[in-house]
Amino acid sequence: MGDKEVKDEQKGGFRASMFIFVLLALDNMGFVANMASLVLYFYGVMHFDLSNSANTLTNFLGSTFLLSLVGGFISDTYFNRLTTCLFFGSLEVLALVIFSVQAALDHLHPDFCGKSSCVKGGIAVMFYTSLYLLALGMGGVRGSLTAFGADQFDEKNPREAKALASFFNWLLLSSTLGSVIGVTGVVWVSTQKAWHWGFIIITVASSIGFLTLALGKPFYRIKTPGQSPILRISQVISVAFKNRKLPLPESHEELYEVYESATLERIAHTNQMRFLDRASILQPNIEPKEWKVCTVTQVEEVKILTRMLPILASTIIMNTCLAQLQTFSVQQGNVMNLKLGSFTVPPPSIPVIPLLFMCILIPMYEFFFVPFARKITHHPSGVTPLQRVGVGLVLSFISMAVAGIVEVKRRDQGLKDPSRPISLFWLSFQYAIFGIADMFTLVGLLEFFYREAPETMKSLSTSFTYLSMSLGYFLSTIFVDVINAVTKRITPSKQGWLHGLDLNQNNLNLFYWFLAILSCLNFFNYLYWASWYKYKAEEDSNSMVNLNALKSVDERKQDEEEKKDGKVKAKESSQTSEANTEGPSSSDETDDGRNSREWKHR
Repeated sequence: MGDKEVKDEQKGGFRASMFIFVLLALDNMGFVANMASLVLYFYGVMHFDLSNSANTLTNFLGSTFLLSLVGGFISDTYFNRLTTCLFFGSLEVLALVIFSVQAALDHLHPDFCGKSSCVKGGIAVMFYTSLYLLALGMGGVRGSLTAFGADQFDEKNPREAKALASFFNWLLLSSTLGSVIGVTGVVWVSTQKAWHWGFIIITVASSIGFLTLALGKPFYRIKTPGQSPILRISQVISVAFKNRKLPLPESHEELYEVYESATLERIAHTNQMRFLDRASILQPNIEPKEWKVCTVTQVEEVKILTRMLPILASTIIMNTCLAQLQTFSVQQGNVMNLKLGSFTVPPPSIPVIPLLFMCILIPMYEFFFVPFARKITHHPSGVTPLQRVGVGLVLSFISMAVAGIVEVKRRDQGLKDPSRPISLFWLSFQYAIFGIADMFTLVGLLEFFYREAPETMKSLSTSFTYLSMSLGYFLSTIFVDVINAVTKRITPSKQGWLHGLDLNQNNLNLFYWFLAILSCLNFFNYLYWASWYKYKAEEDSNSMVNLNALKSVDERKQDEEEKKDGKVKAKESSQTSEANTEGPSSSDETDDGRNSREWKHR
């Protein structure tokens, strides 16, 4: 084995992942600090009103997570994932610099005007440019970083498959540790000292993180991008539509398939969504070309993504609930008793309670629960990703129900005696429950979308986790506006549940309970789709590829003639038997350098 091969074998694994964990901790420190405190910056410095502060933050976060699809698409198609991370990281740092400058200079702040938004003119241009440039940078990084980290482990290696399951847990732990620093140290500096110092700390931390990521390049397994996933999906849909009037063949063995490289994944045929199989019908006298016919594998890629969509949709409501903990719950804390002895706790620092709990729970989950569950389920992760997501969804609606109860107690005390508000730490109940829910759901979704995704769509598919978050935040904005508009018409006071600046005159508890009921109904919807979903690994094991079914008609005839003439050698027969059992793999390569093989079946 050559020196280069030895070096390649030593790449990847947890040694390479350490650089990624460092970046994630430092970058998430700033991201979570912004999530927790920006609503106060919008409210107190940029002079948005209560609902507009919440909506501006949720729109920003929604845009950030939505733009992760851009990062995922680019890293699957044009640049490798490392280059994509560094490119979008530079945009993120640039946006943070602009943010810091505007926060530091008073003449770049709007004057209070008493309206829902006081930002206008050049101040508005600078504000929204930095805000959405930050969304683009952060989103692009998140769209490629998770898949890049998971690339350091080989799913086909049993030992590394277990390590991959652990990777997602340690990924969350590193993110959580950064978040603890963000919601304590950075938030305290921002709210108690000066906003621009908080932004400067975030800028420096992110810069160090991306520099660390770049320094780890010699240790990474870097996969080259392939064909555009959007193009592959479009081809299947287009050809299936053109062939919509053709009858489906009785056997899937008559569908078109090509396997040209042992390094490329081949996906076995499934019987779901058979209308898409028409894209794999090779008509007579038509040369097999792109946009004329698609392989079975290409069609199955589209089926996999389609089966993922209901799972994605079932988690949107949970992320709508998460948005409330970063907006209205922070505003609740702002009118509660902030004292812890002689120390004044910034309201955005309340999430540190579940974060600290998660710092303890994640290692316990990894070292105790996962090994125990593996012995029972024989699953690399202990439990399936969809089971983890289900636990998180249950806890999310419990959290919203508790949040409503706590708000009733806070508001009653605020109306009874405003000088003696209840303690800020009453909010820890809803934060703690939802923190555990987020631990289960986020890791479950990341692992699910990465493992189940086709090889050419890993980044894009992993970005579906952030797409769910994005839609959840945008839905939060819609809910706030719609509920305000509807309740303004039907309530006796003619005031919306979430109107104005005084939280004590609102009905935030009813909004929380509305989300709790919606989350409960959504959980049963999720149960249906999760039970319907069939994991890709199960498909492969239940439909093993038979080599005879993969060969072309001419090759089959030739084999039959050779058998009749008694010319088939024992060694060739043994190899064929092995292929029938295991399907195509890298072991099919020949010694004379022919490392590609093609099978077709029509």
